[in-house]
Amino acid sequence: MDFSSICKTFVGLQSFPVMIIYLIIVILSPYYQKVTKPISPQKLMICYNVCCSVASSITGVVFIIAIYQMQSLYLMETSELLKQAYLLYWMMKNFELMDTVFMILRHKHRQISFLHVYHHASMVLLTDYAYHLFPYVGIAFIPTINSFIHVCLYSYYAYTALNPSNPPAWKRYLTQLQILQFLLGGIHAMYGYAFHNFCIYSLIYAVVMISLFSNFYYQAYIKKRIKSV
Repeated sequence: MDFSSICKTFVGLQSFPVMIIYLIIVILSPYYQKVTKPISPQKLMICYNVCCSVASSITGVVFIIAIYQMQSLYLMETSELLKQAYLLYWMMKNFELMDTVFMILRHKHRQISFLHVYHHASMVLLTDYAYHLFPYVGIAFIPTINSFIHVCLYSYYAYTALNPSNPPAWKRYLTQLQILQFLLGGIHAMYGYAFHNFCIYSLIYAVVMISLFSNFYYQAYIKKRIKSV
């Protein structure tokens, strides 16, 4: 499938209007923040983050069982259980757009970075694309890892919302885990491209995400440490 055909396919996805609305909300958020005061719905955020963590763990377990039943990480085949795993994963990526909504309500505009918006917007489309068109075991490796990364991520957010004055000290390790998942996904995609007729786009996406997360890690942790020396 050529690039223009893929673009047309993405425009026709159910989640494409969701992505457009999401981007419009992000673009208009500075104007909203100018005329409102910050809102910090602590109890709602705790509940939301716990729900995301639990749902991600369930999604990850379903993926693992489905992959085990298929006995492969490279087949371009699917199963009913695998389709259910992809459905859960797609639903989660739509639900996780609430991350940005909470940032807007709390006036945390600096957190709404290009990486944050690109990652959320692209995942809404990619998970829709995978579930409806290619719910294959061959591309289930990254969703499986990502599900368990998000168990850790939303557990961190839940604890931080519960104790905002004393957040856990392992935030940087979460970023390291996120970089590691895309490194592993890139290796898997590269091997699949070389030996199992995978498309090149999975590998390109992995490289882009490694670059963006690595830049974030450098800016947030390494650069600050260098300046403090």
